[in-house]
Amino acid sequence: MNVKGKILEISSTQQVTSSFQKREFVLEYAENPQYPEFLKFEMIQDKCALLDIYKVGDDIDVYFNLKGRKWTDPKGEVKYFNSLQAWKLEGVSANAPGGDMPPPPQQDPGPMEEPGWVTNGDEDDLPF
Repeated sequence: MNVKGKILEISSTQQVTSSFQKREFVLEYAENPQYPEFLKFEMIQDKCALLDIYKVGDDIDVYFNLKGRKWTDPKGEVKYFNSLQAWKLEGVSANAPGGDMPPPPQQDPGPMEEPGWVTNGDEDDLPF
């Protein structure tokens, strides 16, 4: 899944345990600009560093997985949690990293000519 939007907040990387880290950020998703949505994403482990090249205000395309967890609290009540786990970020505007680079040069395909007819030497031989 992916969604495009503007970075609203970026938090620091949190070392949750000695072997697990996560980082969160908030994206303003304005499919309908009159009613923007504010989506909180998390990145884990080595993906946390992907946010280092971005800043608040950058427009990005976020690729993510929708995660859901079930948890039973000490009282025995079952609770459900959802998270948006981002795994790839791409800049989509001139103010994002790489967004101000010119497009790669196009190769010249050469002259455009209509292909010639292939014959077997018999010019009057029609296939119908």
